[in-house]
Amino acid sequence: MAATGTYAQVYAGWKRDPEGFWMQAAKAIDWAVPPSRALNAGHAPLYEWFTDARVNTCWNAVDRHVEAGRGDQVAIIHDSPMTQTVRKITYGELRDRVALLAGALRAKGVKKGDRVIIYMPMVPEALEAMLACARLGAIHSVVFGGFAANELAVRIDDCRPRAIIAASCGLEPGRVVHYKPLIDAAINQAGHKPDFCVIFQREQEVAQLTAGRDVDWHSFQFGVAPADCVPVEGNHPAYILYTSGTTGAPKGVVRHTAGHLVALNWTMSAIYRCEPGDVFWAASDVGWVVGHSYICYGPLIAGCTTIVFEGKPVGTPDAGTFWRVIQDHGVKSFFTAPTALRAIKREDPDGRLLEDYDLSGLTALYLAGERADPATVDWAGRHLKVPVVDHWWQTETGFAIAANPLGIEVLPFKSGSPSVAMPGFDVQVLDEGGHPVPPGTLGAIAVKLPLPPGTLPTLWQAEDRFRKSYLDHFPGHYETGDAGYVDADGYLYIMARTDDVINVAGHRLSTGAMEEVLASHPDVAECAVIGVADDLKGQMPLGFLCLNKGCTRPAADVAKDCVKLVRDKIGPVAAFKTACVVDRLPKTRSGKILRGTMVKIADGQSYKMPATIDDPAILTEIAAALRGLGYPPA
Repeated sequence: MAATGTYAQVYAGWKRDPEGFWMQAAKAIDWAVPPSRALNAGHAPLYEWFTDARVNTCWNAVDRHVEAGRGDQVAIIHDSPMTQTVRKITYGELRDRVALLAGALRAKGVKKGDRVIIYMPMVPEALEAMLACARLGAIHSVVFGGFAANELAVRIDDCRPRAIIAASCGLEPGRVVHYKPLIDAAINQAGHKPDFCVIFQREQEVAQLTAGRDVDWHSFQFGVAPADCVPVEGNHPAYILYTSGTTGAPKGVVRHTAGHLVALNWTMSAIYRCEPGDVFWAASDVGWVVGHSYICYGPLIAGCTTIVFEGKPVGTPDAGTFWRVIQDHGVKSFFTAPTALRAIKREDPDGRLLEDYDLSGLTALYLAGERADPATVDWAGRHLKVPVVDHWWQTETGFAIAANPLGIEVLPFKSGSPSVAMPGFDVQVLDEGGHPVPPGTLGAIAVKLPLPPGTLPTLWQAEDRFRKSYLDHFPGHYETGDAGYVDADGYLYIMARTDDVINVAGHRLSTGAMEEVLASHPDVAECAVIGVADDLKGQMPLGFLCLNKGCTRPAADVAKDCVKLVRDKIGPVAAFKTACVVDRLPKTRSGKILRGTMVKIADGQSYKMPATIDDPAILTEIAAALRGLGYPPA
């Protein structure tokens, strides 16, 4: 259950007694050995939580619900427009499947502390692999299925897995993604060689197994004894999740077991307003942090039904597929990225497809992963007729830093704001010298240490890099890398990554604020603003616009409108003079716009092809559009 009282009371209660707050939240978890205390500050500024406890994640996510008599409740719904199938797995079935898979891994030598890489598409077996590792105390590292061989090789060498669990293929609209050749190439490139690979063969493509190394998912489980849950220390790593680093080498974000359990369980009721038996859907991928926190672990720890969706927001088969899933499975709370909503809005700007579905069971929509522009939030709220909660968090934090905590109190919504800081996060806005700035002033967003349970305690075998990346710039604080401000009511506004705050003739301006204005134009489906080098003013803003499907106005007229709009709303200080219409924007597979890469193209700098890019051909289109505007300058 979420903490009782108003948000202000709950937050003040946490601030007054953080130890008591988290020990109370910990009572909702089944412990093999309960913690005697919450915070361990013995190695500050490296903090840990519930270190003297013993606990198992898989027990808390699966077995305890069966023991409580809810084995017949559906745990996982696999809805795959790609294969036109729906499959349901109960908690009882999930326990048996996971225990058997864990037993097979144990029989091949996998034990507590070993690393296992998981490289799978959106199938229930991906969650089963994660849970089987957790059952044994093995540390999993999920790599987004279809990642290039080189990126997979880098991760193999960094975490040195005993095993790789993979599928034979992934499915994208119009094509099969061949996973096995990518795995083979990655292992050939890597210095470290896993002992064995488990391959889940999909009927769309049966992969050729490598004799002596590869085993079939089903046959290697035949005849083995199921494994019991292995309790681990509170600070035992549950998983490593790699996020891109500024140097090009990925950073292995570590998640400790006990804090992860306590924090995620708390958020399911406090933020997402979900209780045991409710259907929760996060339309993400298991390869990203949202997939870890809110496809696999969070909903299952809380005893909810979670949806594993294998499809796209548009094109599988149309822009109504999300609404169909919500209707068919009785989704109560739905979580997706703003970019997915913008794709739907672009295809169906008037929301006509929503009229075909009964969405009466939906109580809230949650957005995260990038800034949610007010135009998209307003569109969703108008058509879905439920609260739209923009909340802000990061791979590193594992759950929301700021949100509207519907399970505690529905706070007033403010356009463009992810609302207020959650208990555990003392959010500060600082100038370059690390001094707090007044309300309404743009600055670097930092969080006063210690971070709460469930957040990263360090990077995998890279403590110095952890300190340098997050702790050194603002001593006593965690540096988020985001820029924004807090208003007089304590509402937070995330305006851009720190790198995306541009300096125009000495004025620090947020590209996010300009994007907000551009997105308000009725013909604009989505947009991006970057800062390009300028001899006179240092930097100048440049806008890219994607138009709604069916827009009949000339692109030049819409661009002219948008320039005037920014001038009217932000003022001449923005020096916003150029906007161009493009068909699409370069994005990562998780939907983040690659603004930094666009800046390098505009400025004529060399750049490395981002490993996570969805379609490299888009960069060629962007480069052509920039040349048409005179970038890079001769």
